[in-house]
Amino acid sequence: MIVGCLSFAVAASGCGPVMYMVNLSGAQHAVEEARQAGAPQRAAYEYHYALEHLRKAQEFAGTAEYQDAVDMASVAEDYGNRARDLARGGAHAPAR
Repeated sequence: MIVGCLSFAVAASGCGPVMYMVNLSGAQHAVEEARQAGAPQRAAYEYHYALEHLRKAQEFAGTAEYQDAVDMASVAEDYGNRARDLARGGAHAPAR
């Protein structure tokens, strides 16, 4: 029983960095797509909001605050997608 608990604790402690990396990848992709679509000029608010959340996610990960990093990366991905859609002329982009 003790061995099972210890192995669960070790496995669970490794989830934070994995979840962060998954979310970070999506966020980086969304922000890059937005940049390529011209979002810095056409959807400046959404683009810079996404970019700053991406930077903050990286900062949190640097101090092993993985849940905060995951949260920031999630917001970055959402706003990166919004910025991309607005930059491409998507009138159906969600409201702020």
